[in-house]
Amino acid sequence: MLILISAGIVAVAVVGVGLRVAHELTAAHRELARTRSLQLISVFAPGIAAAADDPRALLTWQPLASTARHLFPAEFAAIDGAGGGRFPFTTEEIEAAHARWSTDWLAWERSHDAAYKLKAAEIERELASGGTTATRARLEAVEREKIDLYQQRYSEYVRVSKALYGLTK
Repeated sequence: MLILISAGIVAVAVVGVGLRVAHELTAAHRELARTRSLQLISVFAPGIAAAADDPRALLTWQPLASTARHLFPAEFAAIDGAGGGRFPFTTEEIEAAHARWSTDWLAWERSHDAAYKLKAAEIERELASGGTTATRARLEAVEREKIDLYQQRYSEYVRVSKALYGLTK
């Protein structure tokens, strides 16, 4: 009879220890998930700041975020839920960055055009008051410079604009 009581006590103790170990493992797992979530937030904080300053930063950070999402889906789901949107960049934020990129382009285009019109007007005044062939060559160089810079900048605008649009798909 004593052996039976002892066996019962040992069984209860083993079950109790097992439950306690299971509880501790669950708590450790939750803490690990929280730690990973905080690490992910820390990793992407510079990208969020960079994208706020320059929409082109999204072209680097969003693919990294997609890769991290595949590696840590549970952690990203927890962050998404806590933040109320897709972390680190929502579709709306990407669309807003695209709109800002377009707005910045239009502002640059106007500024560029005005600056080169002013340069050309100054040289044209010199030409009107008896400028030389060197003056005419300067005017042509300014016009070429205007076109070259415009084409370079426009090429970048189109490339980035298409890439930002692609991030929303």
